[in-house]
Amino acid sequence: MSTVEPIRNKEDIKKVEKILQEESQRNLLLFTLGTNCGLRISDILALDVKDVKGKDYIQIVEQKTGKFKKFPINSKLKPMLKAYTKGRSMKEPLFKTIFKNRLDRSAAYRIINDACSKAGLDCKIGTHTLRKTFGYHHYQQFKDVALLQKIFNHFSPQITLRYIGIEQDQIDESYKNFIL
Repeated sequence: MSTVEPIRNKEDIKKVEKILQEESQRNLLLFTLGTNCGLRISDILALDVKDVKGKDYIQIVEQKTGKFKKFPINSKLKPMLKAYTKGRSMKEPLFKTIFKNRLDRSAAYRIINDACSKAGLDCKIGTHTLRKTFGYHHYQQFKDVALLQKIFNHFSPQITLRYIGIEQDQIDESYKNFIL
């Protein structure tokens, strides 16, 4: 299994969002939620309408770790969630198929992979790309690996840097700037 990468260029993120916006409100929200909260795809797909409708925070117990996680819904997601959940039952899954079933991981993969392919991205894409993209840009903005380590529940800062691709970026940069 190959390791997926974050989307490092913000313009590429905008391209993907534009493509998804043309496809469906659901697909755009799936991508935007993933890139703006850093949840694993399993936790995103497990959300129900009641978890987000009229809320200021999303609160979950992470499926992988069993740990409680609470974070505020940012100003980009709030209006998207409000529009997307309008008139929907609190009991239904947030992300559904056309058959009214909960969207699964393979469908999410196809949505993300297809949109990234249409946008011309050449990095390794998967559902985990959303979480890694959040981490990469969070780190670029705040330069606080300890905070990001805590958000991701990682054991060490080195794991977090490797996970979001910063370690490889640093290695690549050192090679480019090392000339004898």
